[in-house]
Amino acid sequence: MDRIRRAFERRHGRAALIPFLNAGDPSFEASLSLFRNVLRAGADIIEIGTPYSDPLADGPVIQNSALRSLQAGFQLPHSFAIARALRQEGDHAQVLFTYVNPLLQYTPERFFRDAADAGVDGVIVPDLPLEESGAVREVADAHGIALIPLMAPTSGEARIQAIAESARGFIYCVSSLGVTGERAQMSNRVQSLVATARRYSPLPVAVGFGVSTAAQAREIAGYADGVIVGSAFIRRIEQCLVNAPMELSTLSQCVYDFAQELAVAMQQATRPETMEIRNGEGNQR
Repeated sequence: MDRIRRAFERRHGRAALIPFLNAGDPSFEASLSLFRNVLRAGADIIEIGTPYSDPLADGPVIQNSALRSLQAGFQLPHSFAIARALRQEGDHAQVLFTYVNPLLQYTPERFFRDAADAGVDGVIVPDLPLEESGAVREVADAHGIALIPLMAPTSGEARIQAIAESARGFIYCVSSLGVTGERAQMSNRVQSLVATARRYSPLPVAVGFGVSTAAQAREIAGYADGVIVGSAFIRRIEQCLVNAPMELSTLSQCVYDFAQELAVAMQQATRPETMEIRNGEGNQR
């Protein structure tokens, strides 16, 4: 968890860029190269998606990405293999995104043990309700892994408080209702959600689900501690695969260019001088 804290600290009050890519899409080696390139372009934390056959929180772009990975032979341990390979190359922060069913089938003890051994710092489980997360969080804590919660714009204040107080690593604020996917506009409730979460936790607050352009990333970077971008990256990968199937250099350049565009835009964000810097200190048990 310390690497997550340091990732936000190194930004010196600026928002962290957190790209999401699916492990194994379009192949193990290709996805490993793509993660290397978003890091090279300026990503502060990487989110490693674990493809699953029933991804309830994901829209069609990420669903298709997961299908490509599964058809290429992806299995859950491949996510740990990618994390382990990337950990050997740097001290960046990295989190896994998975669903509760594969986690439970793998067993929480084995899952978090293998994640820790691979150098994973946090895990996001979008379909794990707060009310059922206690036992999983205990196992994650025991292995030094942050169980990072999601917070929806429809959450009432009491629920926001409960989620924030149980959070580890950072808080993931969902920018819009529904599944993942690019949005033309962000909900006007997101900034309020971030502010409310901050009242109940000293942890950084990141915003994701629907961020599709550099302009949106810059806007969110003006009030949040992190910006999570997934579908927009994967749509570009999909387009590259159509235009230049399996040309790794083209894929790598595609994600590098977009990550750099986002990083530059976020650096230009205007943040209030009075905004408190969130650096990950807090519920790091």
